[in-house]
Amino acid sequence: MATSSIHKTNTPTPPESDMLQGAYREFHQRILETLPARRVFTDPLSTLAYGTDASCYRLMPKIVIKSESEAEVRTILREAASLQLPVTFRAAGTSLSGQAVSDSILVVASHGWKTLQVLDDGLAIRLQPGVIGAEANAALLPFGRKIGPDPATINSAMIGGIVNNNSSGMCCGTAENTYQTLKSLRMVLADGTVLDTGDAASAAAFRVSHAGLLAQLGALRARILADDTLAARIRRKYKMKNTTGYSLNALLDFADPVDMLAHLIVGSEGTLAFVSEVTYHTVVEHPHKASALVFYPDIKAACDAIQILAQHKDVVSSAELLDRASLKSVENKAGVPDFIKTLGPDAAAILIETRAASPEAIAANVAAISGFIAHIRTETGIRFTSNVAEYTQYWNIRKGMFPSVGAMRAAETTVIIEDVAFPIEHLAEGTLKLQALFRQFHYDEAIIFGHALEGNLHFVFTPNFSGPAEIARYEAFIEAVCQLVAVEYEGALKAEHGTGRNMAPFVEMEWGPAAYRLMQEIKALFDPQGILNPDVIITHDKLLHVRDLKPIPAVGPLIDKCIECGFCEVMCPSRAITLTPRQRIVANREMALLEKTGDSGRLAEIRAAYQYAGDETCTTCGLCETACPVGINTGSLTSLIRQASLSDVGWAVADTLADNFASATTGAKLGLKALDVVHAVAGDGATGGVMRVLRKVGGRHIPRWNRYFPRAAGKMKTLGVNMHSPRQVVYLPSCLTRTFVPSRHMPDQRPLNEVVASVLGKAGYGIVYPDGLANLCCGTPFKSKGAQDAADKKVSELEAALLAASDNGRLPVIIDNGVCTAALLDGIRDPRLQVMDVTRFVHDVAAEHLSFTPQNEQVALHVVCSMRKKGQAGLLNALARRCATQVLEPKGITCCGFAGDKGFSHPELNESALSGLRLQVRDCGSGFSTSATCEIGLSEHGGIPYQHLMVLVDRATQAKR
Repeated sequence: MATSSIHKTNTPTPPESDMLQGAYREFHQRILETLPARRVFTDPLSTLAYGTDASCYRLMPKIVIKSESEAEVRTILREAASLQLPVTFRAAGTSLSGQAVSDSILVVASHGWKTLQVLDDGLAIRLQPGVIGAEANAALLPFGRKIGPDPATINSAMIGGIVNNNSSGMCCGTAENTYQTLKSLRMVLADGTVLDTGDAASAAAFRVSHAGLLAQLGALRARILADDTLAARIRRKYKMKNTTGYSLNALLDFADPVDMLAHLIVGSEGTLAFVSEVTYHTVVEHPHKASALVFYPDIKAACDAIQILAQHKDVVSSAELLDRASLKSVENKAGVPDFIKTLGPDAAAILIETRAASPEAIAANVAAISGFIAHIRTETGIRFTSNVAEYTQYWNIRKGMFPSVGAMRAAETTVIIEDVAFPIEHLAEGTLKLQALFRQFHYDEAIIFGHALEGNLHFVFTPNFSGPAEIARYEAFIEAVCQLVAVEYEGALKAEHGTGRNMAPFVEMEWGPAAYRLMQEIKALFDPQGILNPDVIITHDKLLHVRDLKPIPAVGPLIDKCIECGFCEVMCPSRAITLTPRQRIVANREMALLEKTGDSGRLAEIRAAYQYAGDETCTTCGLCETACPVGINTGSLTSLIRQASLSDVGWAVADTLADNFASATTGAKLGLKALDVVHAVAGDGATGGVMRVLRKVGGRHIPRWNRYFPRAAGKMKTLGVNMHSPRQVVYLPSCLTRTFVPSRHMPDQRPLNEVVASVLGKAGYGIVYPDGLANLCCGTPFKSKGAQDAADKKVSELEAALLAASDNGRLPVIIDNGVCTAALLDGIRDPRLQVMDVTRFVHDVAAEHLSFTPQNEQVALHVVCSMRKKGQAGLLNALARRCATQVLEPKGITCCGFAGDKGFSHPELNESALSGLRLQVRDCGSGFSTSATCEIGLSEHGGIPYQHLMVLVDRATQAKR
């Protein structure tokens, strides 16, 4: 049978990879008898793309499977076990310790695992592993609740990783992590058994079928209880944050073996079972906060304050320690107080936060905290703020430290963020000795910050793994850190990032032989064949942490600063169908490396697959930049690739179209008119059939048709309403407005320019249109294809026309398409021009002349990617709420994937990007956005008609009298 790849979905899948041999070939053949080939990958690009996570390791899986159900996981485990092949599970791949990579079978549990159910009025929540942590919190927000774990990656990390790493974060400490807030787990064990600890029948059946396993867990508990020294060691180590090894505290904290089992799975990193569902007890999300950034002369003074604050966790929500190097890493950034530059070389700071249910309680907390530490000398005093902008700036300073180091590092270096915990009473000594190790091993760029209430420190440094000497330096440094933390101070080598491959060789060093032997026995009980994520947590390889280190070849300044963290992936419209921004960068790095090494065969394979997966299905929306900690826009990379690959003929065609733009749009309208005649006679079904046949013959050059396909616009009426009004505005209808009118299935079939003119007329505005309108364009159609010169030419022409129309900038210029608005805001250079989207103009300016009557309906709102990047999402939502009683912005929908014409040529991208839309908008009567092409795809995949937001504004407004 055939195998799938990240490849064109309308072409035959390539033959089975010759790289698969022996048992892997047999497994592959068996698995394709059950799973669809489109979700089983063996090709070089797919395995490369999933061979990286956020750690410093790369292992290329032989087979990648995108699973979507427990039944599939059971099949995978059964076949893998029969052939003794290792299996690793992965969700978002934001793991930092190498627990989400494999050189065997990698099972991805993300996009098919999105079930989320709020229970008991928010007191509990049931989640599948592919739900992003922030999505869970968004669902709980109306109830004033949240999940306990609060990792810094919560906007990207998925529940599967949060559970399996027992993630914590800035505020949850040891009291509100997954282990402490777990209500129940549903899992698939290595033998294929499904256990739901929240289901009485499932648990009862398991007690019978696995009585032996449960009895052995009971026996392990008895052994610990009989060993006072070991029991005391376990209890002591879990008073601090600790994710090194298995959760041995489960054997002490619970008497029921089923409870022990469930809590052992937490933090087990996929080495004991596959977690298919978790139910959390939720925690309170306090609505009021106050923060203080307190500066101290040295680490000792800061840690003295932290020791006191750690005794008052009832009022102190978090306390982040920042050493001088970490402060220095951000001192030149915008918004950071200049005072930081004047601090002495030994200075440190604490970022303190308190949360409460009321302003009065916040005031009481602030007074108490200030009193607790008032006697310790500071550099600037203690000043709390409840001002959102101020305390957000404080936290942005803290959050900017990791990316600052990543962005400023030398080319070909790797960013590593380590994660240790000292007993709180030794925090100052430990911090100073860590700093001494940085100096000893010449990691001069290293910084320290961390969740100090728990003695938890993160340190960031940037080793270069390009040669044996550098790897040896790294190896010696890690050995010294482990001796310091685990042996000298009996701390935790991993406080919240999970053991992974990174610290697996040092688990015994930290825990001692007796506890480590228990962990080995636990692994053998759950996974007797050792096929679940081998070498993670338990390993016999003492040099595992310096094997399979990730190469970071220099490619170019645009992507060299990428740290492969994966934060970008949640924003990408192609994330579930081809590649994510991180994976595009990984692929480009690999191709650069292959060019240097001369491996032309592999290079050709990856390049061929990348054409579709990396280029054709990239919308260049740039939303990845909004989530990237170092500000990379991978869309810009795609644009550069398109420019470089555009042929001489392509440049010539682009120039011709740019020079004859009016003729090109006229030609498009002729085609639309012919299609509309067919549609009027034949109806939806027959028209769709004809277009499908034509598309099979003509390929992607024939646009995919659906019932919301636009009709041709007639000759545009340049409606000069209110021309004698003192209020004037220049209106630029986009080329789409001039070419399209809504489908016959749209509720309002007026051309958009007439809708805009209606609203402006009610507000008393006279409309001025630029001369030569038919030939004007913002340049986006050309830029998106890589024809930057043609795009620049169109922007220059448009700028001149708008200057003339606006009386050299005296009149504001409004545009009716969000994509065009963003393009002009980026492209126009003359500061006199006042360019804004029509929605912003109505919200900010014209609204004072309009009377709004909210329509009694629930409407859906989609903010197009360009407007979201420009920070206009809140404005569009506010305008929609003035016009409708209920406004829904669907969760998890970022760029719609239509991308101007991609929805016509690559409809699978649009379908994938909007896969969760229909269910979310099922109770809405209509939807609204600000781009005509985006609205076509939104209508098809949402199941409700989407039109321009100005249609709703027109419906809800009258002239103010």
